[in-house]
Parts: sequence; C-alpha cells; structure tokens
Amino acid sequence: MNTLTNEHVGVIITAIGTPEFALRLVAALKALTSFDYSVMFAYRGDKRPIDLYDNFPAAKRRIFVTDYQEGPYLLDPFFLACTKGIAPGLYRLRDLAADRFYQSEYFRSYYVQTGLSEEVGYCIPLAGGLTAVISLMRTIQSPAFSTREFRDLAGVEPIVRAAAVRQWGELHRRYSPTGGADAEPTNVQRHIEQAFLTFGRTVLTPREREVVEYVLKGHSSDAIGKILDISPGTVRIHRKNIYSKLAINSQGDLFSQFIRALTTKPAGT
Repeated sequence: MNTLTNEHVGVIITAIGTPEFALRLVAALKALTSFDYSVMFAYRGDKRPIDLYDNFPAAKRRIFVTDYQEGPYLLDPFFLACTKGIAPGLYRLRDLAADRFYQSEYFRSYYVQTGLSEEVGYCIPLAGGLTAVISLMRTIQSPAFSTREFRDLAGVEPIVRAAAVRQWGELHRRYSPTGGADAEPTNVQRHIEQAFLTFGRTVLTPREREVVEYVLKGHSSDAIGKILDISPGTVRIHRKNIYSKLAINSQGDLFSQFIRALTTKPAGT
C-alpha cells in the first residue's frame, strides 16, 4: 500500500497555520495518486459554504464554486451527508448519493457541467459544529479511482484529518455574528437556508414541499415513500399535484423554479 513519506508529512505539518497549507496538502496527496482538481469547503448547517481552497481554472471555478455557492450546494450529497453528522472518513460521492442521483435534475442540470468522472472527499468534523470536505476530482478524461487508489487515500485519512483540524480549528469564528467581514450568514444566505422550507409555500402543502425536497435531492418515489412513511403510489400522486399547482410539466421545470427561487433576493436585501 502506498502511503505518505516522512518528507510529505513533514511538509504538511510545517505548512499548518500558513496560507500554503492546502496547496501543500494537495501536493502530498498527489504523491499517492493522480487527480485533476481539488476543492475544500467548510459547511455548518444550511449556511453558504466557505471556499477554503480550490485549484480550478477560471471557467471551471465559476461552475464549481461561484454557481455552487448560490444554491446547488443544498443538493450536493457531500453537503447533505455533513448536515446529518457523517462520521469522519473518505467517501465516494456515488456512495453518499440518493438512489436516483444520476437521474436527478441536480445532476443533469448542474453537476454534469463539471465534467467529472468521479469525486471522492474527506469529511472532517471541526470545532463549532463545522465540517470540512476535502474533495479530490477526476475529469471524464480520467478513469474513476480504483479500489487500490481509494484504499491508499483512505489509509492516510488520519493524517489529513489531524492536519485539517489544526489548520481550521478556529474557522467557526467566521460564522460568529461578531466575526467581522467574514461573518455568516448575510440576509441573502438566510434566504438560501430557508429555500426548502418556503419553496412553493403559497400553493403547496407541507407534505408536498417535503416531497419536492427529496425529489430535488435525487430520491426515487420508492425511497421517498420509505423516508416519509407513505406508499410510492402516494408519492407519485403528490408529484402529480405538485406539477399541477406549480404549472410545470417535468422535474427539469421543478429544478429550474427552485434555482430561480434561490437566486431571487427578497425585498429589502
């Protein structure tokens, strides 16, 4: 099994507390196996993610970071896993995704733009209720991570986690109301946080809004039925009623309306 050399570990430790930390960590992980991009986000609750580091070219950064922070993150399997208190570890996105994720409008309308063949991520709990996700990505020009490559990356997870906890141990202060320019959340961010609770509330029932949430997250009717303790047939009836009330014809229309709701600022913001 490949692992980090003492030299790589020393470089990571030396970089803790400096602006070079993420860059050095990525370089060390690339010594284990190749990947095309890396991005590191910090999450707390539904708040807008903090971009801790990324190495995307400008055109890709708009999709992976700028657009993502405007709302699609709410449907990201890594984000959703963090909100449920996922255990520390390395995960494949496909292992966290809902059963119909690759048929969901989030995937077809947003994620497909990333051009990735696979994404794996270290999920690392931090102080103050935050979770950092260090994602390693391969484009469609590269194969998915093999079992051996994944095992090698998972083998160094304790080192990655310990270093990240030291590096970002005070990050939760950025979410503090007295945290200055980086304080979270702003009015716009609070608007995003309430999206699932308020989307379509003037015409949809609370149960229909629950169905909308799970549909957008990529769950099948069978899976939604199990989550909400109703039959798949009842879920399908709810979906039919939702489409009728919102005057839409497809899941794509539903996704588009949801994203428009996310990007429309409330009056006075």
